[in-house]
Amino acid sequence: MNETVAAVGPWLEYLDLAGIAFFALSGALVAAAKRQTLVTFIFFAVITGVGGGTVRDLLIGAPVFWIETNVILFICLAAGLIVWFLPDRVWRGSAMLWLDAFGLAAYATFGAAKGLAYGVAPLPALGMGVLTACLGGIIRDVLSGEPSILMRPELYVTAAALSAALMVGLLLIGLPGPIAGAIAALAGFALRGAAIRKGWSLPAYQR
Repeated sequence: MNETVAAVGPWLEYLDLAGIAFFALSGALVAAAKRQTLVTFIFFAVITGVGGGTVRDLLIGAPVFWIETNVILFICLAAGLIVWFLPDRVWRGSAMLWLDAFGLAAYATFGAAKGLAYGVAPLPALGMGVLTACLGGIIRDVLSGEPSILMRPELYVTAAALSAALMVGLLLIGLPGPIAGAIAALAGFALRGAAIRKGWSLPAYQR
């Protein structure tokens, strides 16, 4: 890894854990909506929580982040159990959308920074942020039989790209990692939140 690791610091680990937790909760919520078993709750929590990060690590040549520690799978297990045991009314409405928005922003920011830390060029590092943020949700939607978020015009990948681009740009100009990460994650979450509340979307192809 290069100097970006020192610039980012261990603070990034907390951003990573937050992204995993929020995505795992969103995965378990899909199982709840489908009235599935506890095993399925946990499976969806795990696949949504680690899916994007696993592919990212394989592409950048990093050790797959959940293989050498128990913490990641414990977080996913806990997310599945939390959704299973809490009353259904807690999760009604747009809970999954907001949890997914938190995870999207955190994971896109972390994925871009980790790409830079492993020597990935800036533009591919941006792509690593988007991949990290979006792939777990895509796998979740495909396995549950829901229309993929990629096939909807609402601002989703765009919000991930905003967080990733800001993280790459701010780190490259020398902004400290925690400040760059906070700005990038908040910007992506704000854009995704606005899309959820106001229905913002990109124009669809009309020709």
